Amino acid sequence: MHQVFHPDWQARPFWWDAVPPRPADDPLPSQADVVIVGSGFCGLSAARTLAAAGRSVAVLDARDPGYGASTRNHGMLSGGLKIAPDLDRRVTPQRAAAIRRTSFESFAFTKDLIRTEALQVDYAHTGRFIAAHSRSWYERLKQRRDDLVRHFGYHVRMVPRAEQRREIGSDLYHGGIVIEESGSVHPAKLHRALWDLAQAAGARVFGNAEVQAITGSEGAFTVCTVRGEVRAGRVIIAANAYAGRFNRTMSPYLRRRVIPVTAYLIATEELPADLARTLMPTDRMGTDTQRWLYAFRLSPDGRRIIFNGRPRLRDDVDERTATPLIHRHMCKVWPALQDYRVTHSWKGLVGFTFDRLPHVGVDDGVLHAAGCQGNGVALMSYLGHQMGLKVLTGAQQQCGHDGLPFPTSRAYSGTPWFLPIVGAYYRSRDAVDRLLSGRGTA
Repeated sequence: MHQVFHPDWQARPFWWDAVPPRPADDPLPSQADVVIVGSGFCGLSAARTLAAAGRSVAVLDARDPGYGASTRNHGMLSGGLKIAPDLDRRVTPQRAAAIRRTSFESFAFTKDLIRTEALQVDYAHTGRFIAAHSRSWYERLKQRRDDLVRHFGYHVRMVPRAEQRREIGSDLYHGGIVIEESGSVHPAKLHRALWDLAQAAGARVFGNAEVQAITGSEGAFTVCTVRGEVRAGRVIIAANAYAGRFNRTMSPYLRRRVIPVTAYLIATEELPADLARTLMPTDRMGTDTQRWLYAFRLSPDGRRIIFNGRPRLRDDVDERTATPLIHRHMCKVWPALQDYRVTHSWKGLVGFTFDRLPHVGVDDGVLHAAGCQGNGVALMSYLGHQMGLKVLTGAQQQCGHDGLPFPTSRAYSGTPWFLPIVGAYYRSRDAVDRLLSGRGTA
């Protein structure tokens, strides 16, 4: 059997090679105007907005800052591409328009921030290719194209199967669509840049400060951590899927509403340049239409494939066990990668919600943003900024996701016991789609 693991294999994000975790273990302050729980894109963006307006801000993280999804994700930057297709049937026309506007603005906000601050984050306006895993899904993508053009004015075009090798060097798929309004970043570089901007504005960031409880009320909160207590006038929880990861008592409200789903990623060893360009000729970000989603891209230097697959939806498989499974998924897309090894494997949590929408809101005086649905690089950066403005202005509704009813289930207490059932259902539906397309079970 071919050895999947490179001799230098590591169970850590590829992104950390360029930007390793930076400790932040200074003593905690006794008080701050605003305490932000979570030091990812969302928390740091909120911190910068608040500190720039003169507020004293303490950002707390349970591990080294950036330990979570912000330095573990794929680095795909977009707005509006994962809005639920049935949005207009579930909310009022005014709310649907506001949600779409927020998604559109999040992409522009993050691009403008990168440009105006000259952030060195390997940003490229690559566009995105969404591959159809069956003939029926190619037809569905035509509706996706029409929606994106109508609601956002995006430039979207169909790519029939006969032409798909211009976009991806694979025969697995049945065509797809190209969306020009999408890009890529090095997520760990973006995280570090946001951290530096927040600190330059006056915010302070503290790691290894797991929050155990939040007591009190607006104007007089006490945030209890493993390193001591911090008093604050306002508190923002910006931990998304990690809100209940380390401590189950910090926010029972969010724990019952955010569903943590595990994403597994691998990075290949360096590939021959001609092979890398054959596999992904246009350097676009790539995903497919499977419910059991694949996502893929070239590394910023164009020499590696970074691939996201899901051997399980729960966080109960370690990186070493997952690696051969993800490698096998990758080789279904590109059989030519069979003999290339994996240098990095890692996993992270993605925040989903029962209504498949992100949420901004307040519970017992504590603000929160959560539920990016796997589309959080631009959106969570923007929602963090919006929460900062919400604190500064006192506005009841600051953006399209603000104040939406945040559903849960009586059967859900924070442990997603149902994910194996959902996973089996997704796999079976994907297999049926492929079978009806005459490609077997791939």
